[in-house]
Amino acid sequence: MKKLFPVFLFFLTVSLSAQDFNKDLASARSAYSSGNLNDARFSMEQMLSDLDRIIGKEILKLLPTSLNGMNYNTKDDNVTGTSGNIAAGLYVHRTYGTDPNKDASIDIINNSPLITSINMILTTPMLGSMMRNENQKVLKVQGYKSLLDKSVNSDTGKTNYQLQIPMNNTLLTIKLDDCSEDQITGAANQIQLQKIATIAQ
Repeated sequence: MKKLFPVFLFFLTVSLSAQDFNKDLASARSAYSSGNLNDARFSMEQMLSDLDRIIGKEILKLLPTSLNGMNYNTKDDNVTGTSGNIAAGLYVHRTYGTDPNKDASIDIINNSPLITSINMILTTPMLGSMMRNENQKVLKVQGYKSLLDKSVNSDTGKTNYQLQIPMNNTLLTIKLDDCSEDQITGAANQIQLQKIATIAQ
């Protein structure tokens, strides 16, 4: 992994987004050299935020452009990188479809606070059975233990699903309205989970 990091940094520097990263890195070095640790820390936080945004854009390229017959909404693609106490870090969001009663979304969050509780449900059978309800199910998707939630829309009577897939310290969530269990697991299998997990680490 250490050997790959310089190569990764090279590709970062050739991208337009990396300009902010390099600028914040220079600011951090300058502030540190002058003994201004507070400003150095702030610049480092900005640098990590820039890095999260760059990584998020690479993850968007790996996501499917259609899901369960619905095309993705280009204008809704969202990548943010936050640092410090503001939020978790890397966040990627993509939506599919235009019908408000039948749409889909994929969210990817690094260091999500939900990962601990989901992993407890997935890895501790006794505790998991006490925490789960009749609308939840544990299953494997591409080798990752995942938590499937089923809900019924009281207005439309349609069945909606949410699938949460913890991958190391990254949580990927797929939401799909008006579908079957087979359709949401099929949608999940379109996603390059291992590549996303590796990039997001």
